[in-house]
Amino acid sequence: MAARQRMTLTGKVSAARFLDMFEQRRPFQDANVQSVFAAYPSATRDALLDLREVIFQMAATTTGVGRVEETLKWGQPAYLTSEPKSGSTIRLGRPKSGGFAIYAHCQTTIISDFRSLFPHDFIYDGNRGVQFEIGQAVPVEKVRLLIASALTYHLK
Repeated sequence: MAARQRMTLTGKVSAARFLDMFEQRRPFQDANVQSVFAAYPSATRDALLDLREVIFQMAATTTGVGRVEETLKWGQPAYLTSEPKSGSTIRLGRPKSGGFAIYAHCQTTIISDFRSLFPHDFIYDGNRGVQFEIGQAVPVEKVRLLIASALTYHLK
């Protein structure tokens, strides 16, 4: 039922309502990150919260990846491996063109390596991100590869 309620919401919601809606999700580590998620349009927020959950799931199940820290970088929710420093920061955001995206540090090979595996499957933002349209079916198994690559980038 909570999922149906999320899908019918439009615009911004109060902080209290946001907390009620997502009580079944993983708690936020940082109140500022929670505020950024609360400000996204509901469809964008839902998609990014799903990606957020995949990041934490991959961190918990990928060998060599320890604790993931959730913070803000460049005003976007960011996820980095703080103990050990096995990976490169992953950011989630909303491109100016709309939709939602997952970003990696542009000076790494994370996105270019992913693009070489799936050259026609995604919309790429240079060497820094993969963009999605709202309502688009996200190929989660492929995105998990991207996330695992970022979380283990420094182990290579």
